[in-house]
Amino acid sequence: MNAIFGLVSDTAASAIWAMVVASLLPLAMALTAKMFGGFHLADNSHPRDFLQNTTGAAARANAAQQNSYETLPVFLAAVLVAMLFFVPQLIINTLAWLYVLIRIGYCVAYITNLATFRSILWVLSIACCVMLFYLAIRVSV
Repeated sequence: MNAIFGLVSDTAASAIWAMVVASLLPLAMALTAKMFGGFHLADNSHPRDFLQNTTGAAARANAAQQNSYETLPVFLAAVLVAMLFFVPQLIINTLAWLYVLIRIGYCVAYITNLATFRSILWVLSIACCVMLFYLAIRVSV
């Protein structure tokens, strides 16, 4: 059975795919930072030094990469805890994919230097994680 106009499945595979996509988002931001920064194969001997010396959109994409790594463990834990405590799968999937979509928007806002919008999206993405933890607590009581 599909919900939300067939966009979100009610199987656990959907949440797992959301975790995979969220886990690949930092890599996508690293590649974006390198592309915007003019990365060459010769820079691969010290890629962190290269990224540290970028400016503008490349530096912001690198910062989005770092923030994506920072929030990823919270998201992964929230999804797994919600699944462990049998929060309804459709709710888990919806919040998981909402997190992913918000994080993509966050990265775009970061790269395009929309600081206030970026901060709002960050709060909303963390709210998805908090909601998953909250629902797991409610189900376990």
